[in-house]
Amino acid sequence: MAPERETPVRERAVSGATAASRHRGPRLDQPRAPRRRLLPEYDPEAFGRLSERIARFLGTGRFIVWMTVVIIVWVVWNISAPAGLRFDEYPFIFLTLMLSLQASYAAPLILLAQNRQDDRDRVNLEQDRKQNERSIADTEYLTREIAALRIGLGEVATRDWIRDELQEMIKELESRRDGHHPGTGVNLTLPAEQPRGRDADDR
Repeated sequence: MAPERETPVRERAVSGATAASRHRGPRLDQPRAPRRRLLPEYDPEAFGRLSERIARFLGTGRFIVWMTVVIIVWVVWNISAPAGLRFDEYPFIFLTLMLSLQASYAAPLILLAQNRQDDRDRVNLEQDRKQNERSIADTEYLTREIAALRIGLGEVATRDWIRDELQEMIKELESRRDGHHPGTGVNLTLPAEQPRGRDADDR
């Protein structure tokens, strides 16, 4: 009897061990903990919107005017200012470096803005194509309905046709009342019934 009592305890221990081993894996009902990344995280949409703003500003006349004013002031200052206050002597190497950095950053930003615009145009074109397909389908459906209505109206009796038919029926009834078949002039009245007394005499 003792060994039989020990078997449920062993089964419980084994089942508990399997349950514990199951819970050792990742839980599917809980979100994963965020992993640490070496690179800084950023929002692609926010960066894309910023790049579009910069690209729009670079493509305006205001940016060209401001850049021209800055370059003229830079050159005039480094030529006419006292020697101790000049920070970029001729041939203005620092100015060349700044303009190169500006160009190297402006080109990728403009390309990124163009890519985002291409994506939006692609989505708009797809929506326009679907809208055109729906419009064509609706037009075809309305065309079929109009054709069916025309066919149905062709089989429906019109008011003029009913009026003509009624007039013909009235004329035919009037002619029958007068005792003549229309168009023949033949008397269609039935002979009067003879008295029954003659029949008795004939017999």
